[in-house]
Amino acid sequence: HSTGETELCFEVEASQSVQLELLTGMKFTFDAGVKVAVFTWRGCSVQLSSRTEVDTPMLLYLNIPTTLEQMQRQAEKEEERGTRVMVVGPTHVGKSTVCRLLFNYAVCLGHRPTYVELDVGQGSVSISGTTGALYTEQPKDVEEGFSIQAPLVYHFGSTTPVTNSKLYNQITSCLADVFKQRCGVNRRASVSGCVINTSGGVKVSGFQALVHAASAFEVNVVVVLDQEPLYNELKRDFPHFVHTVLLPKSGGVMECSKDFWRECRDELLICCFYRAFNVRFSDVKIYKVGALTIPNSYLPLGMSQEDNQLKLVPVTPGRDMVHHLLSVSTEDLFKTSVAGFIVVTSVDAEHQVFTVLSLAPGPLPKNFLLIMDIQFMDVKQRSAGCLAAWDIETFTLLKADGLR
Repeated sequence: HSTGETELCFEVEASQSVQLELLTGMKFTFDAGVKVAVFTWRGCSVQLSSRTEVDTPMLLYLNIPTTLEQMQRQAEKEEERGTRVMVVGPTHVGKSTVCRLLFNYAVCLGHRPTYVELDVGQGSVSISGTTGALYTEQPKDVEEGFSIQAPLVYHFGSTTPVTNSKLYNQITSCLADVFKQRCGVNRRASVSGCVINTSGGVKVSGFQALVHAASAFEVNVVVVLDQEPLYNELKRDFPHFVHTVLLPKSGGVMECSKDFWRECRDELLICCFYRAFNVRFSDVKIYKVGALTIPNSYLPLGMSQEDNQLKLVPVTPGRDMVHHLLSVSTEDLFKTSVAGFIVVTSVDAEHQVFTVLSLAPGPLPKNFLLIMDIQFMDVKQRSAGCLAAWDIETFTLLKADGLR
């Protein structure tokens, strides 16, 4: 039994499954590797074998939705745009959890905020190696995540922004432009604002990426988790109208290993790729965004290393493509939302074809492919709810007026 204003934290061990049941009848099932925190305002009775955390910052967290709601009402009254909240901090401090809390509260209060995912290692809107945004009327479910319908997704190709900071900032700007265009034609979307989750980089290029994202989305509220130096730097650099808040991280937050995140990515990808078909070399054009870094002394006169980061390098199909993920794109490539994803399972150089797995049957809707650094080798035949595949009407709509 939990008393009011307390939090229950637990972690599900590998190869185990745990059921959490409110004794009033609601039941939730959590699979291996999941870390969960359950907060109660007035007290509740739950059935679970685990240890509880007595100290919790959840009351501080819950003050934020209350303040944001007051700002939303003021914006509606004065016919101004709503709050645009960005949650920042280093890795393993609970940014995604706080974003989900803020987003769900806003939806439950009748708003329709846009959820923006800038953490390329996370993949809550799409798969890892991408940034994305979605506009939904439903809260993020505690078990299933978002009800994903026609998300706006941009190719990045890696799980860390520092691998290509210029490309990361470029697609952040593209995402922000589409969001602002939508707010210009949809009053409710404008008043409802957005919630932005960010990557864990907070130093040098990571800090610059945060400042760029805040400027691109014109955020007016920044929540900093567990990083007072970052809070002071942002407070110093941001305009006076940006409200910056420092919050502690929850005691229930645990540091996850790279192997854990890799397993999480593979679990998602298993759901996405289970239909196989062949693609001829001649039917597609494959590119990688960003050329290899070379010494400055070898660069052409007037060219910088940053110019190479957005360079499109043609890729010749070969065995080194096996297990790599590829984004299916249009002729504008990384400047527009992708149409879907495939993973290469084999390459037949003699017959000039390669075999791919996807969520949708062939053929490919577009013939431009962007290769990722991310590989996926576990190709189990499983079909579960995941990212929508080649919905050309939806894709055309997203490209035309974005996220409607």
